[in-house]
Amino acid sequence: MKYKTKLLADRFAQTLSQWPSVECVSLNEAAFPDTLDPYFAVILDVFYSDSIPEAQERSRLYGADVAAFESSNFKDRFLIGDIPVRLEYKAVRTIEELLAIAETKLDYIWFIKDAGTYGFYRLANGGILFSRNGWIAGIRKKLENLGDVFWREMRLASQSKMEHYLSDLGAAVFQGDGFNSLISSAGFIKSACLTLFCVNRRFEPSHRAYFRQTLELPVLPGSFGAEFDSFLRDDPEMTVERRYSVAKLIARSIIAL
Repeated sequence: MKYKTKLLADRFAQTLSQWPSVECVSLNEAAFPDTLDPYFAVILDVFYSDSIPEAQERSRLYGADVAAFESSNFKDRFLIGDIPVRLEYKAVRTIEELLAIAETKLDYIWFIKDAGTYGFYRLANGGILFSRNGWIAGIRKKLENLGDVFWREMRLASQSKMEHYLSDLGAAVFQGDGFNSLISSAGFIKSACLTLFCVNRRFEPSHRAYFRQTLELPVLPGSFGAEFDSFLRDDPEMTVERRYSVAKLIARSIIAL
């Protein structure tokens, strides 16, 4: 992490730590690349237990150099110089309810199936800048110990989506429907990767990290790397028909795991 980025992250963590209801502030991995990286941003997850100041007051507390401030859905976005900053406020109660579903209330797991596990990924991997009462340590311990039933249910959900998108892709190829072929291809490969994350008991990362982290998973079909590369290849030889054929191979090998 660049020194300038660290100073900025620490500055906001210091401000946020003064609010009595803030339990934890964590730094998203988007802050770790060089500032010239197009994905770069200082993104802080702010976990709070009661209430936080109103948006106008938050803007004032952030500092006089805040520019282009906007707020919606408990997300504040603004610039400090040319550095994009985003603060996302998340209620401790909501986090604990979702974790309780993942641990023991599996009849309600569709809440998590619909949203995916990226929220858990951020909880487990964010760089901790401030922790008031050790709340985040307890949450991370629970995330490490999620049971087999949770991962099996999540795998079944993502695998079902993968098969659905594969069927749609086949129909689009048959109909010569380029638009739906593109949509189905994107849905298929994301669902395929998500299934592999579940097989490996890993939470899904941000979309920018899907490619790298998927290939680094310890449990993969033997031919997955080559098929993955072929499916994503953008050249005239990779026709929609060939892409569909590769997709069938990928799906078959994942289902067999």
